[in-house]
Amino acid sequence: MDVGLKRELEAKVHAGERLTREDGIALYESDDLAWLGGLAHEVRTRKNGDVVHFNVNRHLNMTNVCTASCAYCSFQRKPGEKDAYTMRIEEAVRLAKAMENENLTELHIVNGLHPTLPWRYYPRSLKALKEALPQVSLKAFTATEIHHFETISGLSASEILDELIDAGLESLTGGGAEIFDWEIRQHIVDHATHWEDWSRIHRLAHEKGLKTPSTMLYGHIEEPRHRVDHVLRLRELQDETGGFQVFIPLRYQHDFVDMKDGKVRNRLQARTTMATGAEALKVFAVSRLLFDNVPHVKCFWVMHGLHTTQLALQHGADDMDGSVVEYKITHDADNYGTPNKLTRDDLLELIRDAGFRPVERNTRYEAIREYPGPDPERRESPQPMRL
Repeated sequence: MDVGLKRELEAKVHAGERLTREDGIALYESDDLAWLGGLAHEVRTRKNGDVVHFNVNRHLNMTNVCTASCAYCSFQRKPGEKDAYTMRIEEAVRLAKAMENENLTELHIVNGLHPTLPWRYYPRSLKALKEALPQVSLKAFTATEIHHFETISGLSASEILDELIDAGLESLTGGGAEIFDWEIRQHIVDHATHWEDWSRIHRLAHEKGLKTPSTMLYGHIEEPRHRVDHVLRLRELQDETGGFQVFIPLRYQHDFVDMKDGKVRNRLQARTTMATGAEALKVFAVSRLLFDNVPHVKCFWVMHGLHTTQLALQHGADDMDGSVVEYKITHDADNYGTPNKLTRDDLLELIRDAGFRPVERNTRYEAIREYPGPDPERRESPQPMRL
């Protein structure tokens, strides 16, 4: 990068000025990861101090049966396929209740787009889960699922959200975003929910008082300019609604283990490679710098590995997600070593080991409990790692 441009970008960040599309592309072109990490760390510290947030949650995928066959997805199954499943509501409640003694605070629910399940299954599921675990927040359904519910119910998204909120919904999930630019999206997504409907549904959710996450699937066939475009669309919507609490870059996974039925469902991997750790850190840093009006950036440890996640905390991220307990969407694909579950003590140790102070949060990012930070005799205060 030209030295003059580098100094110009530094000055903008130090002054808190908004970066442009051209600035974002220039940041991605820089090979100076330590410099990028330092700038992103400055912004995350300005917004969140030395805190790293986490929660105690459980992911529930109540069905993997899906009408779509997205090119990157190893999770979906068609009706009658081996390993296709759909939970009874009682089974979902049983799995959720199994974590009750661990002070579970959130259920994260994402499903396939099931072709025959009736619309009523979904609010009934939420109502049963809320009745069984009234203290637990329900973060459920992607905008893609809400759009699907419109199709199968004949109701509007506004009516659907009202009914789900009445049943206990506290937040949508951020999935279904992938990459918004049609140049890429047409090759990776096999459903009808694109930017126009994804943004419409999140805008509605924000109008109804819900706070939601936003995501981006990176590291496949997209280019840096597509990532910049994706973040700037979200930034513009955030200017309008203020409803996004967190941005979550999701690392695309190759299909390593899904060979039990002789099928490799991931159709992208023959022509792409997964993002390296260094590329992941660059995505976190640039995203933190561009997405100036979202308070939090999360590194979902299941998709990045524990060591890369700790480094991401030095490159703009301030949230590690939670305990998770089985994340089938990723683990139906990858085989590179992330566990199904981290306990609260595991998360505390990882955060402290990275040099930060852990804060347990709820779904709305309200602090539940603050914990001591790392032993000052063992580690200096957090600084960007110099690579």
